[in-house]
Amino acid sequence: MRVRGLAAALLAVLVLVPLAGCAQSVDPIERLGKKAAARVRSQGPGVPGPPASALPGVVDRVRTRDRVVFLTYDDGVERDPRFVDLARELRLPVAMFLTDSVVGPGYGHFARLRAVGASIGNHTLDHSALRGLPYAGQRAEICGQQEKLRARFGVRPRLFRPPYGTYDATTLRAAGGCGISAVVLWRVSVDDDGGLSYARGMHRLLPGDIVTIDPDETTGVPLRERTVRLLREIRSSGLRPARLEDYV
Repeated sequence: MRVRGLAAALLAVLVLVPLAGCAQSVDPIERLGKKAAARVRSQGPGVPGPPASALPGVVDRVRTRDRVVFLTYDDGVERDPRFVDLARELRLPVAMFLTDSVVGPGYGHFARLRAVGASIGNHTLDHSALRGLPYAGQRAEICGQQEKLRARFGVRPRLFRPPYGTYDATTLRAAGGCGISAVVLWRVSVDDDGGLSYARGMHRLLPGDIVTIDPDETTGVPLRERTVRLLREIRSSGLRPARLEDYV
C-alpha cells in the first residue's frame, strides 16, 4: 500500500510540472485573448498570406511635390505630458506607432491626441524583433496588435512600423495578411540631444521625408524641446508637417 501511495504521489508531480510550465507561456498568440487567439490558430502557420501583388509597400520617404514632412513617434511619448499638450495645442499631424506591452495605461493620452488629428499605427504587441521569426509568430504580433487597437480606438490601422526598423519577406506577408497597406520606416531621425541623422541621401530635410523622433527621455533633451527644435528646422527649410495617412 505504501509503495502504491508513493507511486501515486510521483505521478501527481509528473502531471503538475508541465502544467506549471504552461502557465508561464510567453507565446505572443497567448496574449491575444481567447477569441483572437482562436482566429489566429484557426488559420494555422501554413497560411500563405496575400499574393506578392498585394504585399504592403515599404516607405522611408514619400514621393510628393508638396513641401511637407511627416512626424512619427513610437511608444513612449505618453510619458511626457508637456509633449502631449504641445501636440494638442498646435494640432500637430503626428503619426503614433503603438506597442501594447509598452503603452499600457498610456492609451488614454493617445485617444486625446487622436481626437485632435494624430494618427495611430501598429508597432506589434510586444516590440519583438520580427526578422527571422516564423510566419505564425510574426502574424500573431501584428494581427494581435490590430485587434488591440481596434478594441481601443475602433480602427484597424493601415500603417505598420516594425520594431527597430527590421523586417524580412515574412514580415511583409504577415503584415499584408493583417490588413496593413504600408510598412513605414524613416529617412531622418531625431536623436536624444535633438540632432538630425540621415539614413541615406542628402543631409538636409527634403519634401516627403518621414522623420522619427526618439521618445526616450532617460538622457538628453526632453521630447517637447526636441520637437520644438525640429519644427523650427522644418520651418526654416520652407516645409511644414503633414498627416502621413493622407499621403501613404
